[in-house]
Amino acid sequence: MNRRRTSRSASADDLLSTLQDLTARARREVEFHQARVELAQALQRDMLPAALPSLPGLRSAAGYAPARHGLDIGGDWYDGFPLADGSLGFAIGDVQGHDVEAAAFMGQVRIAMRAIAGTVSDPGEILGRTNDLLLSVDSGLFATCTFLRLDPATRDLHSARAGHVACVWATAEGRSGVTEDPGGLPLGIERGEGYPVTRRTLDSDGAIVLLTDGVVEGPSLLIEDGLERVRRLIAGHVGASASRLAGMVLGAAEDTGHEDDAAVLVLRHGAARGGRR
Repeated sequence: MNRRRTSRSASADDLLSTLQDLTARARREVEFHQARVELAQALQRDMLPAALPSLPGLRSAAGYAPARHGLDIGGDWYDGFPLADGSLGFAIGDVQGHDVEAAAFMGQVRIAMRAIAGTVSDPGEILGRTNDLLLSVDSGLFATCTFLRLDPATRDLHSARAGHVACVWATAEGRSGVTEDPGGLPLGIERGEGYPVTRRTLDSDGAIVLLTDGVVEGPSLLIEDGLERVRRLIAGHVGASASRLAGMVLGAAEDTGHEDDAAVLVLRHGAARGGRR
């Protein structure tokens, strides 16, 4: 009888020790995962610009939503900065993948584009030179991108597209549309690729929206339907501030069923009725 009690007592002690080990291991794994997520989120924040250029009569705003799985980090990005001729450059893009490697490649794209835009201002040439520079790195990754040059004095827009999603626009007079300009291959695929430039004007009190496919495409939504939904949204709220428009468009991405990250960039002319920015 004493031996059986001792055996049962030892088994209970062993079970308790095993449970304690499993609990400690689970806690370490949770802490490690949390540390990885926080590191990834910090990396993503550092990769995106702290502010976008805004001038009297022009407001710009952007938003980013992380991927819904993995490290909560991805290759979607946006940027805005002065160009060599005094105009403003705006870019939005999407790197293949959603991991730290994709984020690092996204950083290379942004740095290369900024450096090249310091010497030239033509959007097609900026994309072409960026493409050739990225191919010299030979990372095996590629990126889609739309680059837009804005003349603040005339509101002229010159844009070039590298395999990226169409843009959406609306005017205060009630006109709106989805514009898929002619373009070239994504960056990082073929050396010497050409990127034609399209010209339009940012209408007075109007808005133009650049976005990534995570906003308008997913298992629950075809890209054509997603773009049409954004068009209706912008047309119905064209008087809102740039930041509010960006928030509304990014919020619409939650209904696509897409697990990828998403980014949106809004340029708006005129005094917004829905807020200062």
